[in-house]
Amino acid sequence: MSMPAPALALAVAVAAAVVVMPPAALAEGFRLAPYKDDLFTYPKIIKTDYGGDFVMVEFIEERDVNGRDEIPLKQAFDKMVDLKVNERKEDLRLRDGANSTTFLAVGRTRGDAKIIVIFMHGFHGDRTLPMEDLRFGGNFNRLKNLMVRNDGVYISPDFQGFGEQAKNQIKALMKYYAGISPGAPIILGCASTSCKITYRLLDDPESAALLSGVVLFGGGRHDPFLETPVVTNPEKWVPIYIGHGSKDATNNWVALELFFKAIKKASPDYPIKFDLFVNGVHGTPIRMSDWRMVINWMLEVEEAKTGG
Repeated sequence: MSMPAPALALAVAVAAAVVVMPPAALAEGFRLAPYKDDLFTYPKIIKTDYGGDFVMVEFIEERDVNGRDEIPLKQAFDKMVDLKVNERKEDLRLRDGANSTTFLAVGRTRGDAKIIVIFMHGFHGDRTLPMEDLRFGGNFNRLKNLMVRNDGVYISPDFQGFGEQAKNQIKALMKYYAGISPGAPIILGCASTSCKITYRLLDDPESAALLSGVVLFGGGRHDPFLETPVVTNPEKWVPIYIGHGSKDATNNWVALELFFKAIKKASPDYPIKFDLFVNGVHGTPIRMSDWRMVINWMLEVEEAKTGG
């Protein structure tokens, strides 16, 4: 099958040399502007701890699923989404040596983005899942709109497995987009099994240095991370957001709570937040997490770290 023209253009462009700048160059004071905040803000906070870094959020199916979805779990109400954003969506391919990565992207796909968000699907997904507009209460659609409306780019890639090859594919994407959007913060999101890729990227000093934040939805813990410079050296800290459901049958939330506490014990000031959605299941954080709040917190942390 022949590649579409945009994919061909990008595949050729990656051969050119690029200069990668670390996230220290992010624009001072840059934050995501409000978009449908009233529909996606947390409905009720049950409890907070660790100075607000650990938050228990109430999740009620009748309100948070049926109240957001015209067809529960399948189709969000019209008010939750804006489908015009898909006019800026492209199906692309990046070639980097032996790696060839197909991905969907929306926003400033060809460079000069102010912010870069990459989201990796879980075990049963593909690049189309994180581009879903109507599932998950419209929360991915909100993320897409936040990127387009704030001159950013949102990327959803395919990758091979969840090991070293996948890590190299995502790293190549990160390096490429860091090169064509110098100084733009890179936020990496993942769900379930793909969190293994994120940990591999955090263990790699080169890729970790490119990250301004990671979002872990329904994933497992990775104890070797506690010994990496990302945790032990404040200059290398990468903000971490964990979203988890208390009834997640795939990865028990208590293990992640202990992981969160272990990071806080190793580095009490480490920028990490844990939102536990009480009575939520494996996919609940994808539906409920407040993308604008999370990303703006990460941008604030990065700005403070770099003296902005």
